[in-house]
Amino acid sequence: MIDRLEKEVDMLERHLQVLKMVIESEPIGIVKMSNETGYPHHKVRYSLRVLEEENLIEPSSQGAITTERTEEFVAELDDKIDDIGSKLDDMKISETAEAEN
Repeated sequence: MIDRLEKEVDMLERHLQVLKMVIESEPIGIVKMSNETGYPHHKVRYSLRVLEEENLIEPSSQGAITTERTEEFVAELDDKIDDIGSKLDDMKISETAEAEN
């Protein structure tokens, strides 16, 4: 049950790392991203596709570039991650059991 969540978090981390590279180095191509991150080309390509479907990046002849939506997404990201972290903290069973004793 928790393994699936861990895999999703790992994938989200990769997507966000790819997005960060696009933001910092746009335009940037798959080969450069793969070389700098160590992720295989197919995983970088998948992350780029996901980010494009979310309208956070778009392709150009020189490589991936950001969109108008990217800045808004980044501005809201930390708060969303903090909210999720709080929910996960609230789910901890061991701390709840210790507090009851």
